[in-house]
Amino acid sequence: MHATLPLMRQYGFPALARRRVETLQVNLGYRCNQSCLHCHVNAGPHRTEMMSRDTIADVLAYLGVSGVRQLDVTGGAPELNPHFRELVLRARGLGAQVIDRCNLTVLEEPGQEGLAEFLAGQQVEVVASLPCYLEENVERQRGKGVFEKSLRALRRLNALGYGRGDGGLALTLVYNPQGPTLPPAQAALEADYRRILRERHGVVFTRLYTLANMPIQRFGSTLVSQGQFEQYMALLHGAHCEQNLETVMCRSLVSVDWQGYVYDCDFNQMLGLPLALPGRRRAQLSDLIGRDLAGQPITVRDHCYGCTAGQGSSCGGALHD
Repeated sequence: MHATLPLMRQYGFPALARRRVETLQVNLGYRCNQSCLHCHVNAGPHRTEMMSRDTIADVLAYLGVSGVRQLDVTGGAPELNPHFRELVLRARGLGAQVIDRCNLTVLEEPGQEGLAEFLAGQQVEVVASLPCYLEENVERQRGKGVFEKSLRALRRLNALGYGRGDGGLALTLVYNPQGPTLPPAQAALEADYRRILRERHGVVFTRLYTLANMPIQRFGSTLVSQGQFEQYMALLHGAHCEQNLETVMCRSLVSVDWQGYVYDCDFNQMLGLPLALPGRRRAQLSDLIGRDLAGQPITVRDHCYGCTAGQGSSCGGALHD
């Protein structure tokens, strides 16, 4: 695995400061039933890092006193953490909206029986990675058989009321480019997804998010191996859009790793760039209780251009039309 952080000081990303925290994004562990080529976490079946029940208790304590009412749960495959359902139940009991970053195929994993029904019963928003509507492209990124498994999972979620509109359960799909290119226009691609998935597969969904591939971990290492890293960084820098600085996710989100350490975003987490907190070299979530982070500096490097290039890219999709 090639380290990419030392390569990210050429362009000098603009300084940013935090606003009020609105979303707590929690990585429950790096274990996943898939090993996708574009994965910025380097997740896979052999990763052993998993958030403990004690650290999950810290997450719930923070939700209970902070006023933050959006819990964004990710991984790896977050559902593979044995405490996933307990976290969801207790967070919902605190009044938090829960987002599950789901790879879809996990719904068919042994031990995950009833997972889809559980998510629906708790009104969890499912944000599901489906990097293309074409089988060949999906399996190039995610492995043989993944496309059909994903379609089965989507139909199962549809049957439970996900993605059908009328104020029902939200089902968001996520697109990633196949290689070192920027995503196409989100609205136009969403229209294509809707038409093709409905006509060919009988699948419906709520919205589509387009995300740029980040030049870190597995994807970044692949770029280095292929001699494309500098070219991709130049593409991101050249497509930087100043207006996206106002709405990048790190302004209002805190990312928590499996050990409870805090970061400005999930990408910084994977690069080991901690959230800057006065008096703390490496802060944990418990250190944030009672603190107002508004105005604190955000830790930035050149990978941040992945969020501001073109339409922008965040965990909530494009930042502008």
